[in-house]
Amino acid sequence: MKEISKEEFEKEVIEGGKVVLDFYSTECPPCEAVAPKFEGLSELYGNDIKFVKMFRQQNKELAEKLGVKSSPTLLFFDNGVQLPKTLNGGIKRSDIIDQLDSMLPAERVKEIKSQLKPIVSEFDVLILGAGPGGLTAGLYLCQSKINTVLIDIALPGGNVATTHEVSNYPGFIDPQPGYMLSHNMSEQTKLCGTVYKVAVDVTKIDLEKKEVVIDEFETIKAKRIIIATGTSPNLMGIAGERELKGKGISYCATCDAKYYGGKEVVVIGGGNSAVEEADFISKFASKITIVHQFDAFTANKQAQEKLFANPIISTLFEHEPRSFVRDGNKIITEIENLKTKEITKLTSDGVFVFIGMKPNIEMFKDKLVLDSWGYVKTDEDMRTSIQGVYAVGDVISKKYRQITTAVADGTIAAIAIAKELD
Repeated sequence: MKEISKEEFEKEVIEGGKVVLDFYSTECPPCEAVAPKFEGLSELYGNDIKFVKMFRQQNKELAEKLGVKSSPTLLFFDNGVQLPKTLNGGIKRSDIIDQLDSMLPAERVKEIKSQLKPIVSEFDVLILGAGPGGLTAGLYLCQSKINTVLIDIALPGGNVATTHEVSNYPGFIDPQPGYMLSHNMSEQTKLCGTVYKVAVDVTKIDLEKKEVVIDEFETIKAKRIIIATGTSPNLMGIAGERELKGKGISYCATCDAKYYGGKEVVVIGGGNSAVEEADFISKFASKITIVHQFDAFTANKQAQEKLFANPIISTLFEHEPRSFVRDGNKIITEIENLKTKEITKLTSDGVFVFIGMKPNIEMFKDKLVLDSWGYVKTDEDMRTSIQGVYAVGDVISKKYRQITTAVADGTIAAIAIAKELD
């Protein structure tokens, strides 16, 4: 795998035969998550397809010319022709493999796949998810000398890693960058001895058997499982959203705000995330319009006061988006006035969506007892309805979801398990 600049693009990519190009950025958790997948697959497919990467911030002009709007973005080329399939954002290993396979003859793909040898690993405790709850559980367990593995489809940190600033975590007088807080948590747990298997594809979860398969070839077995899979941003489900995701519509200010220097942005939402992230985006953008369905924000008062004092931010209360359309380099957001039912259009360079979260339980939601909102029910020791399976953090049914409450959940589960396994 080779890193190239725009000056090398013609030779390495256009004249390079079959090529996959990774546009990455710094301070971009999704970029860090895809990097080991990209490197690992280069070892498998590298004799047939060239793997190259390019630092997007230093090659912005070329990136924009190629239609790259967010990081990371993978582009695929075959003898100088850019293939229509583009991958961006939270890229799964299986999606990369599917595209690489499509570029090669079936027989050659079969030969490559034959190089993957199934393996089995065994641990005392398996933690699914590396947010604050999972990291804290891993810390307490490894300090109890319990053999623990932590699995995540991304890098450690969870949603904290993509929060630009945390001002209410005990022990820090000054606000902390989210990525730094999560990094310190992760390093503490890793140095303690918890085994990390992160930036992987989780292909199968069997809670009853306490088995998880990652990257289609490694089976991990454990005596106990802690579910700490957290939550993901809600989608609005309106026209144009999925098509423009990662191509002008973003759900991560930390990842993409830096690319809107001097540009106009629309922010959807009115809770803490929308208000606080809008303030962060204002460090780059020249104008921000917030679209919120209610007549007032639901964010904390301190964040609201800061936002209202920001001269480049304006708000359209009691409005909802109805569709997104690309017009050249612009995004047209069609919005409805909920009082008058009038439809108007907002033209911007990009859209950020912050409208709440949903629990990440798709692979096992039918196996557990859930509350009416789809969150996992637990007892006071964080036990779920399945023997030997615990759940912590934002994924569980509770009144408040904060970093501190996730840390508390992880502590409780780890202590309960340590006593059981002692």
